[in-house]
Amino acid sequence: MSIAFINARLMDPATELDAIGSLVTNGDRIGAVGVDIEIPSDAEIVDCGGRILCPGLIDMRVHSVDVASALAGGVTTVILQPDQTTVIDTDPVVERIRSRSVGSNSVSVYPMGAATRGLQGDQLAEIGQMKQSGAVAFTDCRKATEKTQVMRRLLEYAEHFDALIVQFPEDPELAEDGLAHEGEVASRMGLIGIPSEAEVIQIERDIRLAEMTGARIHFSLLSSRDGLEAIRTAKKRGAKVTCSTAPHYLHLNENAVEGYRTFAKVSPPLRSESDRLALIEGVADGTIDTLVSDHDPRSEDVKRLPFGQAATGIVGLETLLPLSLSHVHSGKINMMTLIRTLTQAPAELLELDTGRLEIGRYADLTIFDPDKPWRIDEAAFQSSAKNTPFDTLPVQGQVWRTIIGGKTLFNVDTPS
Repeated sequence: MSIAFINARLMDPATELDAIGSLVTNGDRIGAVGVDIEIPSDAEIVDCGGRILCPGLIDMRVHSVDVASALAGGVTTVILQPDQTTVIDTDPVVERIRSRSVGSNSVSVYPMGAATRGLQGDQLAEIGQMKQSGAVAFTDCRKATEKTQVMRRLLEYAEHFDALIVQFPEDPELAEDGLAHEGEVASRMGLIGIPSEAEVIQIERDIRLAEMTGARIHFSLLSSRDGLEAIRTAKKRGAKVTCSTAPHYLHLNENAVEGYRTFAKVSPPLRSESDRLALIEGVADGTIDTLVSDHDPRSEDVKRLPFGQAATGIVGLETLLPLSLSHVHSGKINMMTLIRTLTQAPAELLELDTGRLEIGRYADLTIFDPDKPWRIDEAAFQSSAKNTPFDTLPVQGQVWRTIIGGKTLFNVDTPS
């Protein structure tokens, strides 16, 4: 059956399409899209009321498959990190995750495989086999692959398969025992600090190794101006380097942990105001390729503890889009650029067959009202976890519908 989404502001960074028009689905695929297209007489009509219709959002970094939360956030594809109860470091584990996702008529789940066995940083994982089974990239997730020789071999191995290596940009020795950004706030609170140099030192080493081997490298969570500048410089000289950051690094600085506020405890830590402003510029000028939620559901049992003992991480799927949109409303980031970081850019990096509005592609779509004002309410989260530092924050921009394979799986007017 065909569904015609009419009166939509179509936005597709892949083609620079930005116009009021319509999109018609034909089963699970896009059948037509454009300004002046023919609407089948038997199609179901959905009037989008001028809302933005774009490719479904792709989140490159989640630590848990939280379907309801993803749908509420407009996310149609999640990339699961390998730090699961059973570490994703073999092809049978990858195959199991992919087989559960394929044909599920729900959020698409792709795994990132471990870069080293057991995430231990010593022996290379079977990247070739995992890639063949459906792993889209490889990472040791919450920690950098520390040993230089192991990282070199990893990149050489990855280059052979044209596999993407995702590195956590933090030197483990400099960050050891650290709890917050090394600065005035951490000193006043008596917390061991993590200097921003821990990020840039890791990035500069690994860019050199990537250039030596010809491999592609992606840095998962940028938090500092210096790290950003290292990547900007490397890109200018043609290195195969890309990077991500998360909305909380664009919204909060080190002051957010004042009062030992553990819900703002994240890894890498929230840094200075100048770092935060630099990251916003990095998204705006394209140095930062993708935005991720780093969705990491945690119970209050592990978050409401003394700061040193509390777990890191926040839930992010449902706040990914509205928090990101605030920088569009403030005039600092172009709307098309923002949508590119959430659709086309991750799709191309991970070689996914989504992320663009094109006839014949899967009809994975997100429709949102960019101007809808609302207030973040952790109690209303679809996720069972509530660990967010953004509770009660007023935002502007709300997901209206999330469509996967042509089927509407989330409608804000009738939430599940």
